[in-house]
This record gives sequence, structure tokens and C-alpha cells, in this order.
Amino acid sequence: MRVALVHDWLVTFGGGELVLAQLLRLFPEARVFTLLDHMAGADRAGLGIPRQVTTSFLQHMPGVASRHRYYLPLYPAAVRSLDVSGYDLVISVSHAAAKNVRIRPGQRHVCYCLSPMRYAWDLRDQYLAQTGLDRGVRGWLAHRLLDRMRAWDLEGTHGVTEFVTLSHFVADRIRRAYGRDSTVVHPPVDTRFFTPGPASAAARDPALYVTAGRLVPYKRIDMIARAFARLPDRRLVIIGTGPELRRVREAAGPNVELLGFLPREELRDHLRRARAFLFAAEEDFGISPLEAQACGAPVIAYARGGALETIRGLDSPEPTGVFFEEQTVDSLVDAVRRFEGRERIAPAACRTNAERFAAERFVSAIRETFDGRTVGG
Repeated sequence: MRVALVHDWLVTFGGGELVLAQLLRLFPEARVFTLLDHMAGADRAGLGIPRQVTTSFLQHMPGVASRHRYYLPLYPAAVRSLDVSGYDLVISVSHAAAKNVRIRPGQRHVCYCLSPMRYAWDLRDQYLAQTGLDRGVRGWLAHRLLDRMRAWDLEGTHGVTEFVTLSHFVADRIRRAYGRDSTVVHPPVDTRFFTPGPASAAARDPALYVTAGRLVPYKRIDMIARAFARLPDRRLVIIGTGPELRRVREAAGPNVELLGFLPREELRDHLRRARAFLFAAEEDFGISPLEAQACGAPVIAYARGGALETIRGLDSPEPTGVFFEEQTVDSLVDAVRRFEGRERIAPAACRTNAERFAAERFVSAIRETFDGRTVGG
């Protein structure tokens, strides 16, 4: 059986790329198609992504590696240029354009949908603000473009035979946006790499809290920084970079340290030493809280989105974290104090919970899907 794997783009190492890597383990002879491929060599090697990848004409556009979202109007033509007609099975890993690849009659197309296109659906305002297209004539034109992209995104679902997705939270969004059911297969977490360190509990710093991720508006890392201005006896380490760096830096007090991008080994070291990991986003799934739990660190998280499926709250017999109900400084500060006021959450419980999402379980569930025993059953 000839298999084509279609991915939106290969630029950075993220959750979608981890899914692609595991699909390549399952289908090692598959051909990879993507709109553009500018992934660093070290990331590529770590994920096992082959050097021979078929790209669209966007590959050679000026500055596309760092500004690919500015080429949004060209996505429909770019994905149409990818020819997968010679393959028996097409698997798209998509949050933008990949699922809109052209399919011939009778061809099976399984879409692992990370999200309906966020720009066109529920994150439109944030996208336009981030790109400076949220006002005036340019804003009006941008809204009209995104209306067209939304219609195109919906039209692309007609070529999908079956939807698989990463969380029940996103399955509900797919149902509301596309009117389609989907099978939930949680994405893989690298529990072989993210592990507790030697003498894990003893090595933890009782004053150290960590958050990590791309500094973009919806992750609310600026709010986490402001909360720690109210917690001067604790230290907060922020790992990551992005367009919100200036805002986060302005919110940070003397007890907050911004470390920028760190290699995975250094991220793991901080997770092993942290008293807890902080997560303030309404995320589709959220790999980072599970990487923290795999290292034995509890999570203090916003009680929305995928976090409700990956963290066991204080009402659980073996809790792995504490939830807060509002994306506000007051709510987060209260959660930190509730976390500190209860008996310590066991690192072993955190690790055991994370192992439910190990890569081996993902591969097993996906294999069942493509054998036809899960989707549509």
C-alpha cells in the first residue's frame, strides 16, 4: 500500500510534528508532502523526518520560513499543487491547509485534525491583532479574506473520508464547525525523553515554578508573569520566545526570569527541578503539561480545553495538578496558594498519568484506526 503523509508545514518542533514522526514509524515508506520545509537539521533528525520531502511553490517565497502566515491567501493554490493521486492512503496532519489536498475518487483520506483552521474560526481576532490587520481598510479586507478561507476550509472537509483528532475538546469543535464526527486518539508524549531525574522529589526547588511555550497572546504568559508579582517569595522561569516577548518582559518582576528558547535537555532539567508547571491557555490538547508530568512535576492549569483531559485535579484519588477557573491574576494566585496549602502531589502519580499518553499507545490506537476497527465502528 502506497501512503502519502500531508503536513501543513515543517518549520518548528511542535505537537503536530510529533504526530508526524509517529506516523512515519507506522508507515516508514510513506512519502511526506508539505507546503514548505525549513526545519532545522537537528529537529529533523530527532523526529526522523526524511530529507526527501515534496513541497509546494511556497517553499521558495521570500521570508516564508518565519512569515508563512502572511502567505495565507496562497494556501489554497499551494495545497492544490501537491499531487497525491498515486497513493492508496492519504493521511493529513492538519490545522490549516493539509486536509484540503486534492483527492481522487475512491481514494481514502484520513485527517488527523489538530484543529479547524484557527485563523478562520475561533482565533480570528487574535490572528489579525498579531499581524496588525485588525483595523481600518486593511482590517476590513482581512475579514473578507478570512470569510473566504473559512468557506474554503469547510469545503475541504468533503474530501476527508474519516476524521481523527487529538482531544474530545477538538472533536466538539469539529462537530460544530464541520458537522462531522471524529475519533479521539490523544497525541504522543515523549515519555522516554521526559523522565524524572535521579532522586526526583529531593531535587525539586520549593520556590521554583516553570512555564514554557511560544509567547503568543492566547497562552496568557504575560498574566502568569503578573501573578508572580503578587508572589514575591517564589521564582518563575519562563522558557520560550515569540511575538509577545516585549509584553511578557514588561509584566515580569524581579522574581521572574525569561530564558528564551532552550534545547530540550535544558527544558527537561527545569521541569525536573520545578515545584510545579504553570499553564494558562485554553489549548486544543497541550503537550507541555504532560511533558512536565512525565518529569514528575504537578501542573497548575486553566480549567478549559484539553487540560481537563490530561490533568487530574484535586478531586481525583491521585491528583496531578490544580485547576483555576478564570484567566485572571487573582484566580491564578489563588490556585498557587491552594496548591501549596495541600499535601504534596506525588511525582509518581504525575508520571503514571503521563504514561497514558506515551508514543507506543498512540501508535497502537492509530494502527487500529487504519485497520478499520475504530473509525466508523
